Amino acid sequence: MIAVISHDAGGAEILSSYVRQNGLDCLYVLDGPARKIFDRKLGSIEVSPLEEAIRQSSSILCGTSWQSDIEFNAIKLARSLSKRSTAFLDHWVNYRDRFIRSGETALPDEIWVGDAMAEAMAKKTFPSLPVTLVDNPYVKDVRQELSAIQTHRLSSPDSVSVLYVCEPVSEHALKRHGDAHFWGYVEEEALRYFLSNSSALGKQIERILIRPHPSERADKYSWAQHEFELPIEVAGARTLLEEIADSDFVVGCESMAMVVALLAGKRVVSCIPPGGRDCVLPHTEIIRFQDLLEANAAVSTEQKVKS
Repeated sequence: MIAVISHDAGGAEILSSYVRQNGLDCLYVLDGPARKIFDRKLGSIEVSPLEEAIRQSSSILCGTSWQSDIEFNAIKLARSLSKRSTAFLDHWVNYRDRFIRSGETALPDEIWVGDAMAEAMAKKTFPSLPVTLVDNPYVKDVRQELSAIQTHRLSSPDSVSVLYVCEPVSEHALKRHGDAHFWGYVEEEALRYFLSNSSALGKQIERILIRPHPSERADKYSWAQHEFELPIEVAGARTLLEEIADSDFVVGCESMAMVVALLAGKRVVSCIPPGGRDCVLPHTEIIRFQDLLEANAAVSTEQKVKS
């Protein structure tokens, strides 16, 4: 019996796919966005208290969260009970910070990653821990689901549909570093930066869907509809994959949803504003919005010179 512990959406997507694909017999300790994700993939889940689940299991498999200490506490408790712990990393950033709370470090016995880039980063960060490359179960599910999705809009050569995927950058920075602007920007600034310069995409914009992160309020970005005279809608009525499939561009900062969009063959743009840290996603296909703006400015200057 394995105890599966999860809170944040990224780890929950991977762990729920892994459990479903491998038919594992598990006890579940779930909270936050993870509960809805596991229920969607596995049906109604009975959730156990943390200590009870670990005591009744031979080992634990967990994600890593910045919004919760549940996995951190699970790793500590598993070690105190001589139970093996494995953490599946779902991103490419802040690896060491994921296992530190208030100056205390709690490392698992083993780390799993889902791609070669993450493997190299994890081995460099944790040279004394075994790091195992596992065929990413969430990516496998994404590819299967994308192949089955029917798009609902006809593509046009003259206009584009944009999906903007949000993430609570300021909350993460404040919780980990005590400063909402630790990375040089917050999520509202990034969204305003994109909406103020959306013409840089080069075509008429048919629609901009703003999709809040699973941990954010559904109305967090409703102000944008009043502040900008653009065809803005609040996304989330359909699944992430359905909304990606119906879009030409997927724009965000450094969300995992942007990587999913790359799998779907979409044009993906990181709109971290000037002064913010560079996008940490290692995927070279991601376009920097600032590069688009600079290219457009250069073309405009050249046209003025010619005229």
